Amino acid sequence: MRFRLILLSLCCFMASCDHNSKLNSEAEDLSIDLELIRFDQEFAQASAMDLPRLKNNFPRLFPEQVPDSLWISKMQSDLQKEIHAEVNQAFPNFDKEKEDLERFFKYAKYYFPSYKLPKVYTLAEEVNYRNKLVLTEDLLLISLDNYLGQDHKFYGGFADYIAFQQDKRFLLSDVAEAFAKQHIDEKRSRKFMSEMIYYGKILYLKDLLIPFKSDAAKLYYSEDQLQWAEENETQIWSFFVERNLIYSTDSTLEDRFINLAPYSKFYLELDNESSPRIGQYIGWQIVKAFMNKNPNTSIKDLLNMESDAIFKKSNYKP
Repeated sequence: MRFRLILLSLCCFMASCDHNSKLNSEAEDLSIDLELIRFDQEFAQASAMDLPRLKNNFPRLFPEQVPDSLWISKMQSDLQKEIHAEVNQAFPNFDKEKEDLERFFKYAKYYFPSYKLPKVYTLAEEVNYRNKLVLTEDLLLISLDNYLGQDHKFYGGFADYIAFQQDKRFLLSDVAEAFAKQHIDEKRSRKFMSEMIYYGKILYLKDLLIPFKSDAAKLYYSEDQLQWAEENETQIWSFFVERNLIYSTDSTLEDRFINLAPYSKFYLELDNESSPRIGQYIGWQIVKAFMNKNPNTSIKDLLNMESDAIFKKSNYKP
């Protein structure tokens, strides 16, 4: 037992050292002024008489085409009141999340100096997992009803693999992904390789922007899923190579290995044990291999580089 405790402590220490080695002291020391407004609480406490004031104070959140009657109906809705109560219970304050957001935006400013910070609003909406947040040039809207924890009653009708991601530990990963998609050239070919490397770029950028978060959080994985991916990387790559999938334009490969799903589909007995979206994980390893081989490549050049060039120069060999 004593040996096991020592071994566990050693593993935790090594993981902590690796985690801290990714931090950038210059980015951490930047000073920013992030404006964050708990609009969900403002709206929850408002009555119909407060609507003109809310519309005047937050015009961007009240589209002109939506009549006042719908906003008043929403204020008075029992369902909306329940959503507000559940969100307020899960997020009585937003201090830790704001601290993480400020830290993220420090890294964003460090790597993208011309980037202008958006104004952040928290919302309590209609539990739409497909639209958990919106990031524009000057606004970040975060629907907190999508981060109440996978076992929350609001997600009872969701598939387990979807409910799993409805957790606050993935909030910052969602923000970083939205930011990455704004800065990565979306033009890509129909090749499987192109899809893998597109998501590999997103994950590599997450590595830079949220180095204080775990790799599992960046991938929307559990620790077990991350371990499976790491332990089977060589076999996964061999599978792709031996079946000539790398340059394949078969559109079904996205659903099998890239898109949201409970597991990856090799069409083998191990499928139910496999980690989902494994193509994204492999793309990440390829991009990391490229940057290790070509350390002078700027982030901007990497994000705009064609996938074939990245793959060929990566000499990726797991």
